[in-house]
Amino acid sequence: MPLIAENHFQFILEVGILIFAGVFFILNLAPISLSIVTLLALILSIGFALLFGVDLGLLLLSLGHHEFIHTYGSIALLTVITGFASLKIMENSGVNVRKLKIFFTLIVVLITIFGAGMHRSFLLLWISGLFIGFLIISKSFREKSLLSIKQIIIFLGIGIGGFVALEIVSEILSMEIFSPLLRVARIGENSLGSIKMVLDNTYLIGHNPESTYWQSAGLGFADGYISLPVQLILIFGLPFPIFFGLLTTKKDLIDYMLPGTMGYSYDFGYLGLVVLLAFTVITTLIGLELLTIYRRKRERNNKMYLGREVLLIGSLTAFIAQALIGLFIQNRSINGTALTIFIFLASMVLAHTISIKRE
Repeated sequence: MPLIAENHFQFILEVGILIFAGVFFILNLAPISLSIVTLLALILSIGFALLFGVDLGLLLLSLGHHEFIHTYGSIALLTVITGFASLKIMENSGVNVRKLKIFFTLIVVLITIFGAGMHRSFLLLWISGLFIGFLIISKSFREKSLLSIKQIIIFLGIGIGGFVALEIVSEILSMEIFSPLLRVARIGENSLGSIKMVLDNTYLIGHNPESTYWQSAGLGFADGYISLPVQLILIFGLPFPIFFGLLTTKKDLIDYMLPGTMGYSYDFGYLGLVVLLAFTVITTLIGLELLTIYRRKRERNNKMYLGREVLLIGSLTAFIAQALIGLFIQNRSINGTALTIFIFLASMVLAHTISIKRE
């Protein structure tokens, strides 16, 4: 493969290698104590709550907005779950964390409100991520599951209540952008054509080049339906086809509200989808095994890896949640900038293999 990427697939691989190398290097050289990780989780979670709140305020005031949740939603999930995991370790050590727990809970409530107001898909990512995160925490500390049937019903109720509240807000303010029903209607109107296009034109590797937006210029592989951020491509002056938002307006293409399995299948072929799914499953299994190793060390009174353990809990939670939503609910959650975040989260999970092996 040439050093200068010739298509989106090569560029994704090269950037992925750089991200993995950087994260592996930093995570295994920097001091990662429980106190440092807890402090960072607290500061970042507050920062994300403020960022999402300001963004929603700009939307309500019609002053423009950025939808930061698509970029940083899973990272916000990482910080919050990491914070709760840290509090669990401190609580088990006899530290009074009641006030901190209340504070983190308040942050969760604020991010839920702000994020859901910006986009309905975030609510799915957030609620499912919290569910997964608390489940992993309970298993890591050999406790009775924090998620009883009653609590599962509460989580579902929060999700349903959030969607109902958004619909009411959209009616009161006459702002369709908040309406979940509008999103559902758009999926029904636009997705069938996209699904038919994918199924009729996808090969084992790549797709029919004549079915692409570029038609004669299409390569039949890595044509940009799945890509890294446009800004990153422009910085390096790479001659790739770039949609510049066409994926959200040209509904005869891969509708960005389709599951990511459709987008990845079409652009890279069914084989590319299988590789992505295998990578996701393997990363998840490795992360769970690493957590088992960290738990054994903690139970033997080895406190060297407490910070790494809670960081892994947060990273693995965010990775699983983003994979589930991006691959099976909405392509946008694992494409563009979100794809860069997904690669970063995978590296945050797998980087722990070095510290474990080194010992």
